[in-house]
Amino acid sequence: MPETKQILVDENHPLFDKAGMFYKEFPSDFRQIRYFTLLVVQKAPPEIKEINLLEQQISEIIKNAVKHGNHNDPSKKVKVWYSFSTTHAHLIVQDEGEGFKDIEKWNEFNKLRMEYFHSKNLDMLGKFVSYRTERSDDHDGGNAMFAALEYWSEGVVFNQARNAIAVKKVFPQKRLGVTLVNP
Repeated sequence: MPETKQILVDENHPLFDKAGMFYKEFPSDFRQIRYFTLLVVQKAPPEIKEINLLEQQISEIIKNAVKHGNHNDPSKKVKVWYSFSTTHAHLIVQDEGEGFKDIEKWNEFNKLRMEYFHSKNLDMLGKFVSYRTERSDDHDGGNAMFAALEYWSEGVVFNQARNAIAVKKVFPQKRLGVTLVNP
């Protein structure tokens, strides 16, 4: 069985290095998340083949900061650092909230979820369809974090306060018919 990817907590992780990154700051206005995402993604080069997936991932991270971090309070800011090239997408998003306190519980839930998936234990897997806490609403289920771990090839890392997330994706490059993952 493959090793299950996890959300890390390490504010000294290299993914938190903001050198050379663009910066934007947004109010926590849920109605404008799509607009904020487009402001960030416009810096991505058109050569990125999976721009729609990238846009979706960025939108989910900003949405989580607005909704779960800042509780839709427009007086609270979401800070976004980002860098794109034909070989990578790198994003850091920080909100003013109390942080994602249940990362360890989420990691354990995801580990069990993946074990049941790989062992094809559908009866148990059915109990691990969505991750919910007492603060979850009808639209929450942890699916964005499941997808984030798969999408962001270089990791998903939170700072110690757990109110900032750093992610990075390396895009495979094709040269002379050979795919290079880390050129």
